[in-house]
Order: sequence, then structure tokens, then C-alpha cells
Amino acid sequence: MTNQRQHPRTPMKCRIRISHPDIGNVYGQTRDLSDGGVFVENPDLAALAIGTIVEGQVQDMPIEAPILRMIVQRHIAGEGAGMAFLDEEEEQ
Repeated sequence: MTNQRQHPRTPMKCRIRISHPDIGNVYGQTRDLSDGGVFVENPDLAALAIGTIVEGQVQDMPIEAPILRMIVQRHIAGEGAGMAFLDEEEEQ
């Protein structure tokens, strides 16, 4: 299987809040990060269908982090979900 990723992944651990009306606020930990997205560890994220748009905000920062819109790209059962960051153009 070939690697189809456009952006290299960097291991990164931080607490993040994922928000969606179907699941409310779910807190998880990032596993890795790239310019294009993030993998968030929390098994409850598997309840979101692929293609679902969510909001994410890194927690525990010295200043309030921005809220980013993301789209669920994939799940790993029992682990979490990979999400791609959305540009403003993609949200329209």
C-alpha cells in the first residue's frame, strides 16, 4: 500500500475538545498533527460518520486557542478519528 498523505505527520500530544451536536463536547488527545489535519484519540469519536464536520479547540493553552472546523476522514475502532482541517473556501 502506498502512502497517499500530502503532508508529513508530526507526533504531538495535547488535549483537544471536539464539538458536534450529535456528541456534544468530547475531549481527547492528539496523536499526530500535520498541515492538513490531526488524529484525535477518543473512542467516542467513532460515533461520527465519515464526512461529519466538527469544531476543534486545543485546551490548556496560556491563551484561548482558535476554534477550527474539521471534517472526519477516518476512524480506528477503539482509538479515535483522523480529521482534516477545512479552509474557509471549503466551508462554503
